[in-house]
Amino acid sequence: MATVFEPPRTSLADALRWARLAGGGHYGIWSWLTTVDHKRIGILYGVTAFLFFLTGGVEALILRLQLATPDGNIVNADQYNRILTMHGATMVFLVIMPLSSAFFNLMIPLMIGARDVAFPRLNAFSYWLFLGGGLFMYASFFTRDVFSGELGAPDCGWTCYSTLSSKAFSPGHGVDFWAFGLQILGVASIAAGLNFIVTILNMRAPGMTLFRMPLFVWMTLVTSFLLIFAMPVIAVGLFQPIFDRLFDANFFNPDKGRNPLLWQHMFWLFGHPEVYILILPAMGIVSEILPTFSRKPLFGYPFVVFSGIAIGFMSWGVWVHHMYTTGLGTVANSAFGISTILIGVPTGVKVLNWMATMWGGSLSLKAPMMFAIGFVAMFTIGGLSGVTHSVVPSDYQQQDTYYVVAHFHYVLFGGSIFALFAGFYYWLPKFTGKLLNDTIGQVHFWLMLIGFNLTFFPMHMSGLLGMPRRISTYSEGQGWDIWNLMSTIGAFTIAASVLLFIINVIYSMRRGQKAGNDPWDGRTLEWTIPSPPPHYNFAQIPTVHARDPFWHEKYTEDETGRPLPVVAGAANGHEEGDGEHGGHDIHMPSPSYFPLIAALGFPIMATGFLYDYALVAVGATVLFVGIYGWAMEPATEEEGHA
Repeated sequence: MATVFEPPRTSLADALRWARLAGGGHYGIWSWLTTVDHKRIGILYGVTAFLFFLTGGVEALILRLQLATPDGNIVNADQYNRILTMHGATMVFLVIMPLSSAFFNLMIPLMIGARDVAFPRLNAFSYWLFLGGGLFMYASFFTRDVFSGELGAPDCGWTCYSTLSSKAFSPGHGVDFWAFGLQILGVASIAAGLNFIVTILNMRAPGMTLFRMPLFVWMTLVTSFLLIFAMPVIAVGLFQPIFDRLFDANFFNPDKGRNPLLWQHMFWLFGHPEVYILILPAMGIVSEILPTFSRKPLFGYPFVVFSGIAIGFMSWGVWVHHMYTTGLGTVANSAFGISTILIGVPTGVKVLNWMATMWGGSLSLKAPMMFAIGFVAMFTIGGLSGVTHSVVPSDYQQQDTYYVVAHFHYVLFGGSIFALFAGFYYWLPKFTGKLLNDTIGQVHFWLMLIGFNLTFFPMHMSGLLGMPRRISTYSEGQGWDIWNLMSTIGAFTIAASVLLFIINVIYSMRRGQKAGNDPWDGRTLEWTIPSPPPHYNFAQIPTVHARDPFWHEKYTEDETGRPLPVVAGAANGHEEGDGEHGGHDIHMPSPSYFPLIAALGFPIMATGFLYDYALVAVGATVLFVGIYGWAMEPATEEEGHA
């Protein structure tokens, strides 16, 4: 049994010394700028992505106000297109992906019994790149379109189809900011993906074989492989409109015999694996929460693992179902219609396994469990509407209507966002030491569930009635009025639920109940250490003897399969050790400014390509200095954690 080590706090000097070590050797903001601790980087990812979530939410509310009634005039058509584009790009690239990365950073080392990720500085570098790429994209709001004089955010939709993204139709720098921002975000994603692959494959605790890994670790591994294969596809694709716009190349110029459809192939060859990059981490989160609150092992663990792997492989063979109406022909449409049906099979396997896990369990309907169940229900609805897109004649009618918008949001909001909130309620106490208020959490869940369905279910109706997506206004008498009004009311209901979550976090941080080491009677290794975890996570690296290792230390089973405590009171976690190690032999990575410096080089270079090529040289120099300093500095702290 692993020893839990609580750092000594016998004097003010000891407490201050511990704070310095936990903060990466510095105090205050400097400790956050230099940190390479996976837990702090996870918090940075989470807070930054949540701020982008609020920003994208405000953009969505503006869109819904515009469409609440016919002939809306909250914004004009140009402003609507820019806000719509940034809303989509924000939610996909700056919210769901980095929130998943926040959980990767926070949980993966703890769940596999490691003290940090394999490459801590690369981890910090990926965060600063994410922040730089996001801010660079939003800097486009502070430029001006040379023709209209409107704020210069991109106006070509979040997919920026050619030829809408060409200089003829988007003459300002908005699309350039979007394309370079995504390139920077892509580098961040590849760095993070490589880091987590190496961490999971090489740094698991003794005895933790691949099929003893928690499901969240498995889904992180599959997602990381998808990242390192999918992001280069969009990187290559993005170079083409960049060269067309900046250097008058002709990748998509139909006047020069080129085919603008090439961009759609490039984007969706990346984009459909991207959908599963967004949803697989959510599936992993739910696969951890449902067994804990059902007090049962996950039903069919190998099937859930292999279905996740199958989804990763099959996601590369369905991209054309976004392009049925582009004239590819019946053979291509039929082939991709079949592949779209088939990818629903492993997804259905997961849903059935989650339901079987809950069936007959001793369910505890706390807030994390409610959000996890909400995920299963809403994602299933989104999956069923997605299967209708595999029927080519049906998809011809649904293409570019609000039916598609409804489906997309049922998968990515009803799926990913619900699961991410489940993860917040489940794991946040491990890092704050305080439980979120469950009563407020329950109200948050029901308010969000009602608001979500009130927002997006009517979009199925308006879409089937022929309402096109991305229109900024509509005339009275087309049958869309009531559905749009319902969606707008639902959007503000969602906003109220998010506000309630923020209040819950603030209230619980100040007055919340102490979480303890194991507030949920958990199954995995993160619940064996103090809340919040020490800087080094584990005083002694644990040895794993079974799947759900902590559960098996606490419980055995009777003849009916019901859990029986091994030792009375053992469900509170491992007993604390006496601190005999004192952390003297634990050397953690030293803090570093160089990942931040290296990351700064990318937005400087991107700015140079748009305004002054001299800045390209400046950015390259900053990048070189950062990487050189990073390579030359010591890898770990010289002293132990006493």
